[in-house]
Amino acid sequence: MKEDKRRYVAESEEVRVKCEEAKLDASQRRVKNKSSNSENKSISNSSLFTLHSSLFCLLLSSCIFLSSCYYQERGATLYAAGDNFELWVDSLQLQVSQPLHNMPIDTLSEQPSVYRGDPLVVAETLIIPEDSVDSVWVKLARDQFTMGWAHQCDFLSSVVPDDPISRAIHIFSDAHLGAFAVLFALSLMALLWQTFSRKRPHVFFLRDILSPYPTSLLLVLAVAALLYAGIQHYVPETWAYYYYHPTLNPFGLPHILSLFLCSVWVLLILSLATTSEVFRLLPVGEALLYLLSLLGCCILTYVLFTFAALSPLVSYILFALFALVLLLRYYRHSRASYLCGSCGKRLRQLGRCPHCGAMNR
Repeated sequence: MKEDKRRYVAESEEVRVKCEEAKLDASQRRVKNKSSNSENKSISNSSLFTLHSSLFCLLLSSCIFLSSCYYQERGATLYAAGDNFELWVDSLQLQVSQPLHNMPIDTLSEQPSVYRGDPLVVAETLIIPEDSVDSVWVKLARDQFTMGWAHQCDFLSSVVPDDPISRAIHIFSDAHLGAFAVLFALSLMALLWQTFSRKRPHVFFLRDILSPYPTSLLLVLAVAALLYAGIQHYVPETWAYYYYHPTLNPFGLPHILSLFLCSVWVLLILSLATTSEVFRLLPVGEALLYLLSLLGCCILTYVLFTFAALSPLVSYILFALFALVLLLRYYRHSRASYLCGSCGKRLRQLGRCPHCGAMNR
């Protein structure tokens, strides 16, 4: 009887041990499956993001090459007969009678006027060498009833080429400082609000996200600002020719203009990629505040390198220091070396994940 009882107890203990081992194996399999699913999810998300980025770059590249048919060489003149313009000042007076050599300007006859927003077409140009104001006269026509002559200096200072790129350049040149001041004030107010609210906001360069896009955006913007200011300061005739004959195609232009347009295209791609990456890594509210801080840094970078371009030596040294600081900061604090095995988020180092709390070893 005692032997049967001992045998029964031993069998029960053996069954209990087997049940515990089975439960442990099942729990280990669930953890492995969860880790595998999270890794697959992160890999699939990363692959999908890479695919979208590749398709987007391919689309923009196609647009650049297709736009090559838009640009045609026009010679050395800024404008020619048949070119279209839009009046950008309040009004411009035209002289009806044709200016003649060694004859005073006709101020007695009726002088028609054209007004802001009126379309104008260059009909003819005439050179009067003895004219003390401007030797070049331009015949302009609004319609078949309104046409007349004007000095070239008055004409060029009053019109904008009838092209969306030229209009964008003109508006940017006139209003960018005011717009930059407003946007920088907004970014500074957002940073101060988060600081006084005792939060730890994600701010570019101070508490950055784990992504290479913001750093790349600042570097490309610095290059574009140097090129833009250098073209206007050292080769203004090249910029004037581009202003009157704009194109989005970076090929077939002078080398410095080609580099500038390429930097603008890369800047556009990086801006979209950075915005997408920020909204993917942060909640909407934090993402907007981070983008405001990044926008403030972009404005400071543009203003700094625009003025630095006036001195080539200063601009080279400043850009080298700027790039060195940004790259060192990125490799030390913003580069992600690991992915969490549970949630798939990026990690700077192994250990407890700040997003889900899982331990990564």
